[in-house]
This record gives sequence, structure tokens and C-alpha cells, in this order.
Amino acid sequence: MTRSPGEPSLAADFAPATLAQWQELALAVLRKSGAADENTAPEAVDELLGRTTYDGIRVAPLHTATDAPAPAGLPGLWPFTRGGQPTGPVRSGWDIRQRHTDPDPAATNEAILADLENGGTSIWLALGPGGLDPAALPAALDGVYLDLVGLVLDAGPATEQAATALFALASDAGLAPAQLSGNLGADPLGWQARTGDVADLRPAAALAARCAADHPGLRAMTVDATVFHDAGGSDAEELGCSIAAGVAYLRASTDAGLDPATALGQVEFRYAATADQFLTIAKLRAARRLWARVAEVCGVPAAGAQRQHAVTSAAMMTARDPWVNMLRTTLACFAAGVGGADAVTVAPFDSRLGLPDGFSRRIARNTQSLLLAEANVGRVVDPAGGSWYVERLTEDLAHAAWAWFTEIERAGGLSAALASGLVADRLATTWDRRTDNLAHRRDPITGVSEFPNLEERRPVRSPAPAPVGGGLPRHRYAELFEDLRDRADTHTTDTGTRPTVFLATLGPIAAHTGRASFAANLFAAGGITTTRSGPATDADEIAAAFTASGATVACLCGTDKAYATLAAPVAAALTAAGAQRIWLAGPPGEHDGVDSYLYTGCDAVRVIETTLRDLGVA
Repeated sequence: MTRSPGEPSLAADFAPATLAQWQELALAVLRKSGAADENTAPEAVDELLGRTTYDGIRVAPLHTATDAPAPAGLPGLWPFTRGGQPTGPVRSGWDIRQRHTDPDPAATNEAILADLENGGTSIWLALGPGGLDPAALPAALDGVYLDLVGLVLDAGPATEQAATALFALASDAGLAPAQLSGNLGADPLGWQARTGDVADLRPAAALAARCAADHPGLRAMTVDATVFHDAGGSDAEELGCSIAAGVAYLRASTDAGLDPATALGQVEFRYAATADQFLTIAKLRAARRLWARVAEVCGVPAAGAQRQHAVTSAAMMTARDPWVNMLRTTLACFAAGVGGADAVTVAPFDSRLGLPDGFSRRIARNTQSLLLAEANVGRVVDPAGGSWYVERLTEDLAHAAWAWFTEIERAGGLSAALASGLVADRLATTWDRRTDNLAHRRDPITGVSEFPNLEERRPVRSPAPAPVGGGLPRHRYAELFEDLRDRADTHTTDTGTRPTVFLATLGPIAAHTGRASFAANLFAAGGITTTRSGPATDADEIAAAFTASGATVACLCGTDKAYATLAAPVAAALTAAGAQRIWLAGPPGEHDGVDSYLYTGCDAVRVIETTLRDLGVA
């Protein structure tokens, strides 16, 4: 193509960049930072800057065209990686589905109507254990036009009772069976995962047959994979368990007389969306590909478009500094939309504190409305498609998940794998690795393990119904640090004094501020406050300040140069003044009188537990 005179050439006059050039430039930066030396080869950059997911997938720091897998097809066509519908959410946006768990039917009805009048497009209603009594369904749905609004039930063992109540309510309202839409939420394997009660799939299959015959707008079954995510599972483990559950439901439905294509259409999948936006995007795309493969094996590939409901992760939500949850759920919602979810639920920011109030529900709704109406996230079908990074991650996740799914199948299917402990052991192993990363703050939690606010005043909420238990555990990423904060806060309430560590700040402010701030931030993650000696170099002066502070634990903060001459005498003076333990903020070394060290990557949970014990906090 020729350019007209004066037309800018843009990048045409630049020589093509190469991967080797990028590696050399990146290596130069790594050498300056100390992460590499003169003997480091350029090829080592990928190892130094890359990362490995909990599924063992290596994520490179830079992707090129050679990383791209085979083309993923077109949206709306098999293998549905790029979307279950050709137009995705472009025409009307994704379904804004808000969850309701309040057992009070009047309060639930008020919240439902507020949601529907202000942007919500469907209802997700908890019934039975941990939710509404199914008999209260008419009161909770008073004023709701069920012919216009999709309804998703979540009733556990009360699913048949809840479905019967819904059908009766629709009949009393004069609705034709075809006017109902949504999902009855039958998920016996999900209930087994939560409670340990062995699943009976026959009632769910009977509901699927009834919906297929009489209620074309209703699905009967939900595969709720969030139970595996909440138990500490990785993305591929969540996917593999979900496909195993889906296959079990297909078998039960076809045994009940449904053909494979109809049975596939009776299942909806629910996945956790996290603040790791790229993994969430790839997970949803991989899930569609996996389910499409199941449909292909069933001989009906065209029926393999997976219906997806993405829910912002409960495990990532914090009770401390809960307002940060608004940012987490915004990222997760964005990722769910980009990943192609058909319906999205954003948890209110105060969900860890109890039942959400009207303000938090409004923020949750408006998060979705803003992303759809103002950020235009739903205006593009599969916006991540073609990204070498996302396509590679999607491919690798799909393969890892399929391997886990086939392992479950070899063990006799998901019900047997749950009963034998295969699933629990696998997820526990992943949780142990995640716990180690959380404790060492390699996986930081803003407002909890990083930048905690000891002066925060959290909102007070009414208690939420206790979740069922007995099966897989429910983990929270912040639980280790929040438990320590709770211990420190209880001590503060009981004694009137917050646990305190004395920071011996050596030398001028510019010299000690960095490590003093690091130490203060770490201790605060466990509810421990700090007091400082002020700029000082005299050991006796620092010891006197320590005695005046009333603390019994001290931490030296300064430069490596200052430690060489001051650490030993200051530590000796502090010990003589009654210090039970002396920390040093810096890399481990040989400093007389120093008991332990604080440094980037240290086990922060161990540090805090040790300090609380030394301070006499029960």
C-alpha cells in the first residue's frame, strides 16, 4: 500500500523488534535491581520474571505469536471457547443476578424489588437450610412479575419443595408454564461437597425431565463449582470438578429418558470470579471448551454451549477494611464480563460482616451497571480473543482441568471421589500451598496483610444465616491474618491496651524510615501497634525510651551499615532493660543479641503469632 505525500509512516520505518532484544533490555533492568548478575544469561529472564499458577502452569512474562494455540473458532460455534452466543452480551448485556439470603420474607421482598427497580435483571434466592422457608416463597416474591424476571433457586435438599412452591405460585398468578424462566438449582453433588451427605441424582433428573417437557424456559440443574473454589481449590481443580458434576447430571438425565442434547440444555454452571482478572477470563473460556468437548463425545457438539453464571469469589472477601472489597469485586466482575459469563453476581462489600444493607446492595448492582453502561464492557464479543497470553492460558487451563476431570472419572465419578476423600485431599494440598504464599505475603491482601488500618471502624450488620457444613471446608484468603487481628482486638478490649512493639529506629529519619515502616506494617497485620524511639544511636538512650514505652518486645530498624556497629550494643541494652525478644528489620545475619529477623518474604504469620505470644496475648 502506497502512502500519499506527507502521510505519516507510523511504525513502518522501525526495524522489527525481536524477543532476544527484549530479553537483553529486561536483563539490564534485573541486573540493576540485583535480581540478576553479569553471569545471568538472557534466556533466564523468562524464569526470573515468569510465575507458576497453583495448577503448575508457567506464565511467561512476555508472549509472542509462537505461544498462540490453534484458533479457538468463532463465538456461538463449537467449541464455544469464544462465547456461547454469536452476539454475546452485545444486545442486552449480561444478566445482572443478585443473591438474596435473608430468611425474613418481608426483608427479602423489599431487597428484591429494590434490585429489580434499579438495574437487576434476575433473582438468585436461597431457600431451605441457611435461607428462606420454601413456604415463604409467595411472600418473598410478592409484586415480582415472574413472566419478566428470571428466578434461580438455591435450596439444597429442599429443591423439590421449592420447585413445587414456585410452580404453584406461577399457576396462581395465571402464568403459562412456558413463561417461567431461570433455574430450579438442583445440585445434589454440590450439596454432597458441602455437607458430606451422599447425593441421590434421581430427583434432580426427574425435575430436568419435567422442565424439558413443560417449562422450556427453565433449567433444572446447577453445577455450583464455587464450593471447590471456597475449599481452596485452584482454577483447573474447580473446572475439573464442575465437568465431572455436569457429566454425572447428564448420565442421570439420559437415564431418566432425556436425549443428550436436551440433557445438556438442562445444566447451568456457576464459577467463582476473582480479582485475578486474566485467570478468571481464561477459566470461563476454558470451561466452555471443556463442556463443548463433552457434548462432542455425546454426539451433539452443537448443543455444547455452556450456560455460565459467574459469582465474585467469597474466598477473596475480607472482614477487615471491607471497603477494599468493592475494588476486588469490580475487577472480578470485569473479568467475568470479558470472559463471557451469561449471568454475573457481585457480592456486596460487607458480605463477610453479615447480611448486606441497602447501600452495599446498591453498590454491588451499580458495579455491574457501570461496567455495562459506561465502560461498555459488554459491547465487544470475546474482547480477550486473539491475545496470545489469554489464548495460551485458556489452552493450558483446559488441559490441566481435563486431566483432573479424567482422574475423577477413573475414581468412579465425582460422588465417589468426594466420598473417598480424593477431592478433599487434592484441594487441601492446593490450600496448603496457597496458605504458605499468603503467610509469606507472596499473595498479598490489601487492607489485611498489607497496609492494614488499626483505627478502622467497620460497619455493623445483622448476622447472616450460618452456612451448612460437614463436607469440604470453607476457606478465606484472609483468615490467618484476620484471626490474629481478632486475638489482638480481644486483648485490647479486655485490657484497654493494644499489643505494642517498640521500634528502635537507628540513625536519621531518612536512614531508618523504610524498614521502620515495613516493620510497622507487618506487625499491624496482626493488630499490633508500634511506637518508635525516634532518631537515635545511643544504646542507653534507646533503652530508656523502650522502658518508658511499656513494651516487652523490640525491633531494630536501620540500614545494614548502622546494624554493623549499633545492632549488638543496642540489642544488649534492650535485653538488659527487659526485652523478651528482639527482632531486626533486614535480611537474616549474625548480629549478637538479635533473636529473629523481619524481611521481605518472611513468614509474617509466624512473626505475628510469636510476637503475640511474647506479649502475653492469649
